[in-house]
Amino acid sequence: MNLNKSIDFLLDNAGPVIQYRLRKEILNNINKDEEEILLEKIYQLPYFKLLLKYTKANGYIGRGMHSWDNWRGEILHETPLQDGETAARLLSYYAVPKTHPLVENFVTAMRDEDILREEFSYISPEKERYKNRFRGISSGFCLMILVYTMQAMLGYGDDEYVKPFQRISLEVFKRILPLSSFSEITKSRQSSAKYNYPYIEESASFPCQYHLETLAYTNAWRTPENIRLIADALNHYNTILQGENPFHVRVGTNYYVPFPLNMHNSPIRSFHPDIIDIITYRRLLTEIAMLGVGESVGVIKESIVNVNNSIGNDGILKINFDLPHNKRYSPKKIEYPIAYVDVRLESDYKRKYALECDLTFWAVQFLHLCDCKKESV
Repeated sequence: MNLNKSIDFLLDNAGPVIQYRLRKEILNNINKDEEEILLEKIYQLPYFKLLLKYTKANGYIGRGMHSWDNWRGEILHETPLQDGETAARLLSYYAVPKTHPLVENFVTAMRDEDILREEFSYISPEKERYKNRFRGISSGFCLMILVYTMQAMLGYGDDEYVKPFQRISLEVFKRILPLSSFSEITKSRQSSAKYNYPYIEESASFPCQYHLETLAYTNAWRTPENIRLIADALNHYNTILQGENPFHVRVGTNYYVPFPLNMHNSPIRSFHPDIIDIITYRRLLTEIAMLGVGESVGVIKESIVNVNNSIGNDGILKINFDLPHNKRYSPKKIEYPIAYVDVRLESDYKRKYALECDLTFWAVQFLHLCDCKKESV
């Protein structure tokens, strides 16, 4: 597919975030002055200005991370951007340089135990999360999974501080290869609880969304052998999962919902213009492509064909918004970059072509990653 029309459409119509990322990450045709101009426009966007309001003197942004927005009637987050994870995702999606003071200070705060303890001390469940922050790191539920991943997304994932979690993330994918079914690592819960799902022990290994994201945003782990391992593991993940497989992680005597690689712990789905899912659908495919696996992962190979077939003669990615399911899960409903939605880069969907720019940039980015990041695997 010749993407020239898609690129021309974006250059003519997109807002500053897409303009910046398109020219810097894909076209590689931006000079220092042009970069500074576009970054300054990004810094004037409403959500970026809101982050400034939520930035504390200690460098931390917001309160908590993937945390409660209310507790016993008390509103804890004025908006979703007052959560540490949502704040980090916005900075990452807006491609704010890692040298920006907002990013530098945020990462420094995440690496300071006293600051982190303080930021997770405002309600009793958060104190408990901090106390157990390393438990369940390979099974998909613990606080440090979030802390490490957000640093990777902000450009600090290849530092020595995060590298141990890179190795854990690689290992959890390796550990699923011998499994012939998911049930081999789950246990039955003897309980009359309403959500009496099977569970895995905190010491078990099973990939979650954040294991994959950390690998997607880092490079130190990348060798041809490791990329092949990840490709095989992702294909195997889809082989051993049939339908939805809700489960819990047992930490001590408590049972928690993990951070699934794909929602409901179900097989990863390839892109199709007749299906929209607001829950990490296109984003997950992007992050898999970022791993450098190319067409070695089945859902990526299928998605490449479907994306190419869905780009119209005008260069715009076409999605069927008329189907009832697609109306319900339309990307138009995405407001904030919370953990379980696709990426939105345009700040105002009332502006002409804004939604089309978001979708088309995703298509261009995805195809670019599949072509330029693929390795010999």
